[in-house]
Amino acid sequence: MPFIDTNRLNTIERLPGWKGKYFDSESMTFGHYVFEAGSTIHEHSHANEEVWNVIEGQLEVTIGGNKQIAGPGFVAIVPPETLHFVRAITNGRAIVVDYPLRREMSGIKPAR
Repeated sequence: MPFIDTNRLNTIERLPGWKGKYFDSESMTFGHYVFEAGSTIHEHSHANEEVWNVIEGQLEVTIGGNKQIAGPGFVAIVPPETLHFVRAITNGRAIVVDYPLRREMSGIKPAR
């Protein structure tokens, strides 16, 4: 499937204040998020590399203990197995890409 209209994807509120639309390419998982000021994503880590691209608004992103305010055009790269935490300073939008696939995010169950 070479083209995806993200406007037609289901919206999932995975955490309070974080609404996302998810899809997978052959090797990556994409999340198109709309976030609300004050909402957070708890500190956690996972096996995947994760790249945050802020489209609109501001996020406070902490990666491995390093905190940065991220605004439009800012990219935050989370290495695999690295603790990270995100807090929305304002309302906004971000695109998050995970490599390799995180099928649990997109809702597609892995083949057994």
